[in-house]
Amino acid sequence: MSPTPKGDRTLRIIGGNWRSRRVSFPDVPGIRPTPDRVRETLFNWLQLDIAGSHCLELYAGSGILSMEALSRGAASVTIVDRDAAACQAIASNLAALNAAEDSYRCDTRDALTWLQSDLTQFDIIFIDPPFDSGEVDLLLPQLRKHVADHGWVYIETPAPIEQRTLPEAFILHRQKRAGDVHYALCKPR
Repeated sequence: MSPTPKGDRTLRIIGGNWRSRRVSFPDVPGIRPTPDRVRETLFNWLQLDIAGSHCLELYAGSGILSMEALSRGAASVTIVDRDAAACQAIASNLAALNAAEDSYRCDTRDALTWLQSDLTQFDIIFIDPPFDSGEVDLLLPQLRKHVADHGWVYIETPAPIEQRTLPEAFILHRQKRAGDVHYALCKPR
């Protein structure tokens, strides 16, 4: 599934205060923005939990999940992506949207390195690593200490997520598929 037409490096925020605003993202290898219909489903799932939440987006790429979260009332987002151009574009987009400066933080580091160096807990964690990286299996065991007991972990993968493949610390709550994207919402035990 191609989330945007070839050469189109813009996305539309689909809900909240910034609904219909367009943002751009750089031509960086590996950026695969979450498609509109997947974002709509995800934020419908999270609609009762997003307001006032503190979110973490690992492998942010375009940063669209963080922008959707802030648009819908999240208190803060921490955005992690190892590509400096991606982080700069996300910060520029948030500034253009007039996001409060204290509502977001961008960090240019590898996701695993960031998780090992920060002990912050979040209400919602979004993870969408490159599909060919195999990093979901490395990340999930690290995430339990970063998600609040009442929190959620959202995952995008190229294959279905099964309860038996999740670390014991997580319960598969919901899962869907859109084209080549399998996405799931998990909660901590």
